Amino acid sequence: MPIQIEIISPEKVLVSREVDMVVMPGAEGDIAAMPECAPMMLLLRGGVVSLYENDAVTDRFFVGGGFADMTATRCTILADKAEPVSEISIDNATATLEALTEAWDKADKTDISRLDVLQDKILSVRAEIEAGSSAS
Repeated sequence: MPIQIEIISPEKVLVSREVDMVVMPGAEGDIAAMPECAPMMLLLRGGVVSLYENDAVTDRFFVGGGFADMTATRCTILADKAEPVSEISIDNATATLEALTEAWDKADKTDISRLDVLQDKILSVRAEIEAGSSAS
């Protein structure tokens, strides 16, 4: 029995189909969505969503954070940013990381909420670079 997966970014629906399992980067650690799993809302961190069919990964997508809504029959991922791992531009991600690092260096170190946002973005871009490097 498959599970319906949808990965939706602000720009478009990247995927909408049935798979055997979805492994995604939860904020607290990786988690799998499978048929008949308990309903759950999940905060995502930047990382790779892997789609499985017949015990093999068929597709990998990078998500830059967002939410996942899991039920017994479907998993909907609402991503802040999403793209196939094969389409990641390491050059663009590296430039983004440099800009974020510069923003971190210039940030008011007493502005904890700003530092938290920058830290999350830096970790997400590092995960994007890692995912893109592993796809090469």
